[in-house]
Amino acid sequence: MKASMKTVLFAVLCGGAVPALAAPPNVLMVSNCWIRTLPGNLPSGGYFSVMNMSDDPIDLTGIKTDAFGMAMLHETRAKGSTSTMAMVKKATVPANGTLAFAPGGYHVMLEQPKQPLQIGTTVPLTFTFGDGEQVTAQCAVKGPDAMSD
Repeated sequence: MKASMKTVLFAVLCGGAVPALAAPPNVLMVSNCWIRTLPGNLPSGGYFSVMNMSDDPIDLTGIKTDAFGMAMLHETRAKGSTSTMAMVKKATVPANGTLAFAPGGYHVMLEQPKQPLQIGTTVPLTFTFGDGEQVTAQCAVKGPDAMSD
């Protein structure tokens, strides 16, 4: 009987250790991703929402894609009756909240397309966060007159 108690105890202890070794669930989700393509070699804009399901704010620190030579985080800033675009190093997604990248606010500037974009197709973007997590999303390619997903 002692041997089987040890076996049960060992199984319980091992079973309890397995979840601790499993990877934590993703706390970030990217949704409604789309790209506004412009004619020729004009830069395209990337827009999306990032949901943070953790109790701590998390910084979006970069975006990568094989479809463009350059992808940079930008923010449109209003100054009186004019607005300017400024490159930003990070955008903070609030704890248990959402940060929207939309026309007139935060956006991704996509430059140097490696081939012409086709409206109606998708382009993968990989989002990198300050905690090291990476999330890849398929982004719908839309025309120059698009204003939302």
